Amino acid sequence: MGFLASGFPRNIQNAVLASILLTSLAAVMVSSFQFEVGGKNGWTKPTGNESETYNEWAVQNRFRIGDTLYFKYKNDSVEEVSASDYLTCNVSNPIVKFRDGETVFPIRRSGWFYFISGRPSHCKAGQKLTIRVLHPTEATVVSAPEPAASSPAEGGHGWDSHSMGHNSTSKLSLVSYFITALGGVMVLLYLLI
Repeated sequence: MGFLASGFPRNIQNAVLASILLTSLAAVMVSSFQFEVGGKNGWTKPTGNESETYNEWAVQNRFRIGDTLYFKYKNDSVEEVSASDYLTCNVSNPIVKFRDGETVFPIRRSGWFYFISGRPSHCKAGQKLTIRVLHPTEATVVSAPEPAASSPAEGGHGWDSHSMGHNSTSKLSLVSYFITALGGVMVLLYLLI
């Protein structure tokens, strides 16, 4: 911090350091995403009329450490279970059980997570979810898009850009850039005042 020590009043030095610290904290705070399980319908027993299953939804998303899953439900529960209990809809041995109706599950590690309804009949009807949380080194790897049904010869471009799904990294990139730019502007303003 040699440039701050020479010639700048102490209050400007403190303001610059405070803005750098706040900008750094803001960038860290916006690096996660909350996924709403089931969308507007929430965590409910499937009726068979849904456009996609919970697992089809999960495959379209990229989950990272620091993200959260938001389960909204009534007269039900959410259980995190082992892989074998997931396959058999066994509700008697959950890792953790939630009954509050609005569960926010923080993702704190990479790997596989298995969730089922606390009601066996709901689980057997498809109210269950498997997610894979990327390891931090995997989160930076970008996959190529899937080939589209239409070929370039048919007037298409040969790639389906809609198949990439949601990605907490891409959704928050714009916010992170904005916060960083705002922090830079704040630093410049403090230096010029």
